[in-house]
Amino acid sequence: MTSLDGADQVLLRLDRAEVGFGSRMLWQGLDLGLRAGELVAVLGANGSGKSSLLKVVLGQLPLRSGRVEFLGTPVRRGDRRIGYVPQQRLSEDGLPLRGRDLVALGVDGHRWGVPLPSRRRSHRVDQLLASVGAKGYAKARLSSLSGGEQQRLRIAQALAAEPRLLLCDEPLLSLDLPNQRLVSDLVDAARHRLGLGVLFVTHDINPILDKVDRVLYIANNRFRIGTPDEVLTTPVLSELYDAEVEVIRHRGRILVVGVPDLELPHHPPADVMALTREQVLR
Repeated sequence: MTSLDGADQVLLRLDRAEVGFGSRMLWQGLDLGLRAGELVAVLGANGSGKSSLLKVVLGQLPLRSGRVEFLGTPVRRGDRRIGYVPQQRLSEDGLPLRGRDLVALGVDGHRWGVPLPSRRRSHRVDQLLASVGAKGYAKARLSSLSGGEQQRLRIAQALAAEPRLLLCDEPLLSLDLPNQRLVSDLVDAARHRLGLGVLFVTHDINPILDKVDRVLYIANNRFRIGTPDEVLTTPVLSELYDAEVEVIRHRGRILVVGVPDLELPHHPPADVMALTREQVLR
């Protein structure tokens, strides 16, 4: 984890922020200051507003009230100082896009017209591929690559514009445990190397537990912010959900039992599935 002090620059600030759709409130009164070099995990059940938070930061979703600023000015769409890593999704077989083509879109895909080949562009793409260990399959079609390999490329693409802030929208979803660790390590390495602030939306804290500085947990229109030890506790989550929730620490992992409507990864490891307390402690 990163050691933070008061001199670190605040990249992202939300003050009394409120988001909802129609009569439905997702969260309100959110105060958050994300510093350079800090990784904040965003947790909560399905539909709690985790991805909506990222849309707010990307300028795609307006606040109902409050304010959100990036580097001291209101957020706006298309700010290339903000990188974005989406969920893993396999590419269609018919898509003739190579690995290096996907990364190149991060270099100049924001410009109009067909990009012209250039040594500078090619060198930049090579640098990005090397930074995530993807040079070996740079010329392979995306459809032939595994989920973990594709996520390596998406991280490289997100870093192409040398962002200050990295938004990760459940990038571990559908990945097996080794690739979850791989992707988590790549994001963490980039965070330290470039001094990035990171908002990391995830359903499972365990793959990034040793990397997290703070947790933002959203549930029932409310939230709590603090270190994992402060937030991921039985009293705190039970209060957020207005229901009995038990947090169990077992063999270096955090297991949450009893969360209503918890959406789990498609292929979670066996010890992360919804277990009873007796099963966990056996």
